[in-house]
Amino acid sequence: MVALLDHHGVELAGRDVVVVGRSTVVGVPVAHLLLARDASVTVCHSRTRDLAAHTRQADIVIVAVGRAGLVTGEHIAAGTVVVDVGTNPTDEGKLVGDVDAEQVGRTAGALTPVPGGVGPVTTALLLWHTVAAARNQ
Repeated sequence: MVALLDHHGVELAGRDVVVVGRSTVVGVPVAHLLLARDASVTVCHSRTRDLAAHTRQADIVIVAVGRAGLVTGEHIAAGTVVVDVGTNPTDEGKLVGDVDAEQVGRTAGALTPVPGGVGPVTTALLLWHTVAAARNQ
């Protein structure tokens, strides 16, 4: 995720970042990675009171809660960078994110697609690290 932001030239130091999701697989590790890059990080979750009040104040919002369409247009201020980590199957067999892409896309400065955003980058980085580890043996 940080590699994705770096690739697109998104500055992290000094930025206000809201991570929506507190899982030990994505939310908490991402928060620690962002803190290590000097971002100011707030961790929220699906039960945070007035989630929109937190996310509207952020420069960057990263969403990883596993609830389709949790983050809507009212949650995002103009120009915010939004990273949607969620993958949720619909009854129609489609895959959608935790962000309502149609609404948020009208306001956000950047929005990762689902599918085709964070997932392929994660796969590529895992492969890169596997090859690097094999070379170092």
